[in-house]
Amino acid sequence: MSERILVFYGSYRADRLGIRLADYVVRTLRSRGIEAELVDAKAVDLPMLDRMYKEYPQGEAPEAMAALAGKIRDADGFVFVAGEYNWGVQPGLKNLTDHFLEEWFWRPAGVISYSAGRLAGARAGLAWHGTLSEMGMVVISSTVNVGPIAKTLDAQGRPIGEAGEALDTSFARFADDLTWWSEAARLQKTRKAPPY
Repeated sequence: MSERILVFYGSYRADRLGIRLADYVVRTLRSRGIEAELVDAKAVDLPMLDRMYKEYPQGEAPEAMAALAGKIRDADGFVFVAGEYNWGVQPGLKNLTDHFLEEWFWRPAGVISYSAGRLAGARAGLAWHGTLSEMGMVVISSTVNVGPIAKTLDAQGRPIGEAGEALDTSFARFADDLTWWSEAARLQKTRKAPPY
């Protein structure tokens, strides 16, 4: 059985460079036989958080929110492609994730951070670890940091130069860890139901 991994991306900017990285992640996971799907916060376009999915009466949540809740529940794991904005997290990605809670529980998540600079979004990546843990996910220890992104991936999301080679190497380890944990969580749920 193939692992089902959702890849979340959250920039709303007109000239988004991080989409290259999100596309790279989806394409590379698929090349490993993983069922990967991109969830682009800009395309989903949820409003600023007013009510979480669970706070709507049954059948009354906006259609895009209900559809995404089902995808999250059905996934075996998650990847968050996280840009760094002023030493922090992307507001679009944070807003998207905050619409859900129990839907995330009992699955692994990995963080891939990026920025235009040499620190590669590491501060945002660190912030996401605590946030995702609080939301009920097990955050894997492997991380990938990409920066400067324009010198790592071309416009089609293909690795370029030494930075691109480094991305391929670090992503291989990251993908191995994520799929190990997603398989472990999926198999454990067949043995024993989560405690709540």
